[in-house]
Amino acid sequence: MAVNEENYKEVLEKTNAAHATLVAVSKTKPVSDIQALYELGQRDFGENYVQELVEKEAVLPKDIRWHFIGHLQSNKVKYIAPFVHLIHGVDSEKLLFEIDKQGAKNNRTIDCLLQVHIAQEETKFGFDENELKLFLETFPKYQALEKLKNVWIKGLMAMASFTDDMEKLKQEFAVMKALFQQQAKPETSNLKLETLSMGMSSDYELALEYGSTMIRVGSLLFGARI
Repeated sequence: MAVNEENYKEVLEKTNAAHATLVAVSKTKPVSDIQALYELGQRDFGENYVQELVEKEAVLPKDIRWHFIGHLQSNKVKYIAPFVHLIHGVDSEKLLFEIDKQGAKNNRTIDCLLQVHIAQEETKFGFDENELKLFLETFPKYQALEKLKNVWIKGLMAMASFTDDMEKLKQEFAVMKALFQQQAKPETSNLKLETLSMGMSSDYELALEYGSTMIRVGSLLFGARI
């Protein structure tokens, strides 16, 4: 079995202690590895590529909660809309409207997280702090316009810089925690910021210290990706 059971139990214990959710990042990993972790009790799995996710969903147990954690193109939403549990990386209004459209076609409400850009790398996607504030101030008005009835914004997601500099990571996580707390608003029919998704294999413990409610861990559980 390619799954590191010892690491899994350790990460799960720390995640549970923080009352957070562990998403096992299974991208590029074979179905057999996902099944092995499933048999240990894991139900939340994260994938980065639409085609790979669709193929795995078709053959794995139907009670798996699939998280799409990669950069999602609008023209590919339709393929995962029938079953996806949570879309982590909503980085534009255009994408949100497409998710709503596909949710309506499938007669379901799709949960989403808004991706916030806190890292310094230019390769990261997402809203910056000002864009996020403006969007969340405007978003509740969409309800009155009878729009976006098939999406529910459940929180925020961020990817910290890929670095060993702990002070930089602390700074980025602190910014994200503050932003999450500032933007928490009374629940509406399609907006309830209750999830803060940040932290991966290399920094999940620090992320939990800074209030993460959902971590995305892959290599610690499955080994390094090829």
